[in-house]
Amino acid sequence: METKPNGVEELFQKFKDYVEVRLELFKLKSINKAAGFMAASITTLVLIIIISAVLLCFTVGAALLISELMGKSYFGFFVMGGLYLIIGLIFYSMRHKLIKTRVTNKLIKELID
Repeated sequence: METKPNGVEELFQKFKDYVEVRLELFKLKSINKAAGFMAASITTLVLIIIISAVLLCFTVGAALLISELMGKSYFGFFVMGGLYLIIGLIFYSMRHKLIKTRVTNKLIKELID
C-alpha cells in the first residue's frame, strides 16, 4: 500500500525541484555569457589582425614613397618609424583612458546582460 506524501514532504520535493531547475538555469546562462564573450573576443582578434595587415601594407608603401622622394632607400623607413614612435608614446600616455576603461566596461556589460 502506497503512502500519500504529506504536505511537508511534497513542499520539500517541490523546493528540491525548484533548486535543481534554478541551478540548471544558472549553468545555461553562464555558458551563454561565456560563449558570447568568446565570440566577441575572437571577432575583435580577427579584426585586429586584418587591420594590422592593412596598416603594414600602407606603412611599407608610404615608407617606399618617402624613400623615393628623399633619395635614400632607408629615410622613408626612419620617418615612418619615428611617426609610429610618436603615436605609440601618445597612445601609451593615454592607455588607461583609451583601453582599460573601454575593455572593463565592455567586459562588465557582457557579463551583466
